[in-house]
Amino acid sequence: MREARKWFAANFYCESIEEMTALCPPGSETNAFVRMVTSYWEMVGSFIARGVLNDELFFQSGQELLLTWTRVKPVIAGVRAAFGNPRYLTNLEEAGERYIAWWNRVAPGAYDSFVARIGVKPGTPAAAKS
Repeated sequence: MREARKWFAANFYCESIEEMTALCPPGSETNAFVRMVTSYWEMVGSFIARGVLNDELFFQSGQELLLTWTRVKPVIAGVRAAFGNPRYLTNLEEAGERYIAWWNRVAPGAYDSFVARIGVKPGTPAAAKS
């Protein structure tokens, strides 16, 4: 899991399901890494969504969930369509969106700074604009 998390944070910058499939082809180690990271945070998101884990307590220190949601968000509609599962990663989505709303409430602008730091692949033209 540690290796998968390290790889995901350093490499997963996909804007479409086509980019994701090229980066993480089915059956590859990178595909397993993405599934491992997202399923872990989906599980944590389910704890938050059902009230097992206090969201405000989690949001004070759980930025890795937010990193994962921010990176997956651009591809989620395509992945859900490809899998034929409109509920795929909905707990991660709900927790991520609640986290963004909480952060915008308690520290306006912090999420935008976070996205500028982690949301764009280093060395790309978009990164140079940030």
